[in-house]
Amino acid sequence: MIVVTGGAGFIGSAIVHALNQRGLSDICVVDLEDHPEKKNNLAPLKFSRRIDPDTFLAQVKDGSLQGVDTLFHLGACSSTTETDVDFLTRNNVEYTQHLARFCLERGTRFIYASSAATYGDGWQGYSDDVTQLEILKPLNPYGQSKQDFDLWAREEGLLSRIVGLKYFNVFGPNEYHKEDMRSLVLKGYEQIRDTGKIRLFKSYKPEYGDGEQVRDFIYVRDAVAMTLFFMDHPEVNGLFNVGTGETHCWNDLARALFRAMGREPVIDYIEMPDSIRDQYQYHTCAEMGKIRAAGYTSPLTPLDEAIDDYVKQYLIPARHLTA
Repeated sequence: MIVVTGGAGFIGSAIVHALNQRGLSDICVVDLEDHPEKKNNLAPLKFSRRIDPDTFLAQVKDGSLQGVDTLFHLGACSSTTETDVDFLTRNNVEYTQHLARFCLERGTRFIYASSAATYGDGWQGYSDDVTQLEILKPLNPYGQSKQDFDLWAREEGLLSRIVGLKYFNVFGPNEYHKEDMRSLVLKGYEQIRDTGKIRLFKSYKPEYGDGEQVRDFIYVRDAVAMTLFFMDHPEVNGLFNVGTGETHCWNDLARALFRAMGREPVIDYIEMPDSIRDQYQYHTCAEMGKIRAAGYTSPLTPLDEAIDDYVKQYLIPARHLTA
């Protein structure tokens, strides 16, 4: 049996979809169906059962959970604006510690989601070298919670036996439930559809023009392929970036959206809220040498092609991933 925590969510449901494409359906989805779109994410997929996160943790603790070959731990609070540190510690750090111990005691493959948010403003670089973890300075409590688990796993000597994945800016189908945490591809599509224009944040650093802040955008199809690589290669362990190694600015993304929708670009630059201005990343770019050296050689989807596929195959027809 394969377990996917957060399996009704964005990357989690995409992993279930990819496993279905391989003919696998003995899958335990651990998640709450607390949003209509999460139910829609799961509706077309094949899995053997779904349980809530608290029940799952209880089964982990009492030892009643049996027969797990691989555990993908994607379930966590992923809100970069969450300020309840105690909640994040319980949900993102301690919960993950319980699952890691459970898997290591039973020889179960454990693959968990870290985050590119651990890199903070990027001045320390974007290297997934575990010897450099302590120099990273996350900009928000969410990023710190992911950093805290990574550090714990290293200090406990576990990163030679488990896999942590630092996802960069992932976008694609099945993110519809994420509200404010949805990608700008989805938000921008809705803005263009409804108003004919897109809103981007102004820049407050002279070295970046408005909309010229850059990100490492990765299509969910590629992020999932990288994730499953580690299930297929249990001999490969450690902490790895999941990105493209290329940067594009928000203006590039906006222009690609307008092209996919067959419209002329109209961009409004708006003030950034004070609440996020000091925590805003102006540059992210994954160093990809480590995962490539580990044996992942598949090509990645160019940004224009990925946005075109997302818009035309999923957003316009309002489709979810289907088994």
